[in-house]
Amino acid sequence: MPKHYLYLLLAVVTETMATSSLQASQQFTRLWPSVLVVLGYALSFYFMALTLKVMPVGIVYAIWSGLGIVLISGIGWAVFGQRIDWPGALGLGLIIAGILVIHLFSKTAAH
Repeated sequence: MPKHYLYLLLAVVTETMATSSLQASQQFTRLWPSVLVVLGYALSFYFMALTLKVMPVGIVYAIWSGLGIVLISGIGWAVFGQRIDWPGALGLGLIIAGILVIHLFSKTAAH
């Protein structure tokens, strides 16, 4: 796996951790989840900045936000008991399909 994809994956994972912690922080009233929010977003933007040295911002942001949406939806369902209906699941599937199209067919995505 190229290094810039590892950085992008780390950006997605740390953003997902931060967003999950945002829910757990209960509007920043709990200390440790609040610390994870700040740390997670800071790391996410750092790793995204490293990725931007190699890949265009539009492609990076599409993959970062798309994977983040899918992962946080799964965490919301598994950890916080938030339901996903069929139209929501279809939309998430379309996001994944879009990411695959970018990765597999786009010449602007650096491989």
